Amino acid sequence: MKVTELFLGSRSWIGLLIMSLLFFIFVAMITGSVPPKQRACPGDSLDAFLSHMNNRIPALMRQHQIPGCSIALVQNHEIAWLQAYGYADLETGRIMTSDTQMRVQSISKSVTAWGVMNLVEQGAIDLDAPVSQYLKSWRPPEKDHALGTITVRHLLSHTAGLPLGDVFTTYSPDEEMPSLKEKLTQEVVLEDEPGIGFSYSNTGYNLLELLIEEVTGLDFSEYMRREVFLPLGMKGASFNWDSTMMPAPPTGYDLNGKPVPVYVYPEKASGGLFATAYDIARFTMAGMGDNPVLSTESIERLYKPVSDKIGIYDLVFDAYGLGHYIEKLPNGMLSISHGGQGSGIMTHFQAVPETGDGIVILTNSQRSWPFIAYLLTDWAQWRGFPSVGMGKIIWGRYALSAIIGMLMAVAFMLLLRVLAASCRRKLAQKQFEYYGIQWTQVTVALAIIGLMLWCARQKYLFLTSVFPILSYWLGAALLIFAVVLLLHGILLGTKTSAGTISNLNK
Repeated sequence: MKVTELFLGSRSWIGLLIMSLLFFIFVAMITGSVPPKQRACPGDSLDAFLSHMNNRIPALMRQHQIPGCSIALVQNHEIAWLQAYGYADLETGRIMTSDTQMRVQSISKSVTAWGVMNLVEQGAIDLDAPVSQYLKSWRPPEKDHALGTITVRHLLSHTAGLPLGDVFTTYSPDEEMPSLKEKLTQEVVLEDEPGIGFSYSNTGYNLLELLIEEVTGLDFSEYMRREVFLPLGMKGASFNWDSTMMPAPPTGYDLNGKPVPVYVYPEKASGGLFATAYDIARFTMAGMGDNPVLSTESIERLYKPVSDKIGIYDLVFDAYGLGHYIEKLPNGMLSISHGGQGSGIMTHFQAVPETGDGIVILTNSQRSWPFIAYLLTDWAQWRGFPSVGMGKIIWGRYALSAIIGMLMAVAFMLLLRVLAASCRRKLAQKQFEYYGIQWTQVTVALAIIGLMLWCARQKYLFLTSVFPILSYWLGAALLIFAVVLLLHGILLGTKTSAGTISNLNK
């Protein structure tokens, strides 16, 4: 078979497959999507697994451009390992340590849920009572607001019909900022009927923060310190920023690798917790058995699915309970987890209460989802689960690499057609009356370019967050494909007098 026939002839689909495979391998190798050489083995000793992790973690950090991370491992209901890697601040060279407190973002929601359930156990609030009956000093601005139909359970399970809330406005620790009530007045707007469906909402959890303050008469941070942190031994955890924190919280690094100084929110319950990996490991352990804060019955209520239709989160989890994501592992065991993401920070904890296993991963990089997915997969394989839902991110990387490879291969072959036709047109210009425009190709190309311009203007894209490096490759592949398709459509129209485009390829 001639090379020209392979790429331009009747069997060009073979060339397309070959080029797609080559581009896929190239993209996978460059972006770190190649399957790792090192793997955790089920049944290995703790020492063997830790040796594996000590080699694996630094390699993955380099591959995914993660400045620093802090890890905790829970085994047999005990903290078996604490370790930190990399840097808390690249500019100063400050090392990340295992006692470095860092913002854990939405892991705060799981912790807040414990604070709420503690009040339920005390009889101070009822899960199915309207939240409005506990709020005496604040009301939403609209007189006809359906706050009276929103229950505490709705807020805990993200089924209250409230919006996500403002996730982009942050403040430096010494900067003046709005009060909790002022933010709630801006954001508590009912978008759907309560109890109908799942809608992830920071606003709902910030409303729980106000509820706790109204019911207890205490500042939210102080209540959580007394009732949750101290009893559970979370000695480094706090919902209050403190300039005397030592070591200081790390600098975060966004999707572009730019530094993000430490910041705070006016609200705390949804994402304001500062804690160490040790603190979150202590919290994880408490949810596996006896503890001084909640009864076994209350913990079971936290882990009971409320909504099994959770939108995009369905890709990796089975349901959401009260402050926790829930999934059924391949071996039939229950696993609970929660992650956190903010500007420059990404965190995750996962636990299997039945076996007493858990893992905590805190990083100061917004590029960390693939990194976290690899570590969770290794941990699950070692413990014989044999996988967790977050591991699907790895398969997503393979799929996205394949799509990028296909786009680049198609663009390459279209470019060859344009070049070949251009050369032949110079040799046989009399064969054609004119080249018309293939409007469909031009329209598709312009639509792709328009979509990419729209994406470039967005503050946040889910795909970019999950696949921070591959998404840029996808953007580049789409742009190349769109430009080549546009050229193909303009230069190689279908209307000819003496032949068709297929004749060019013979």
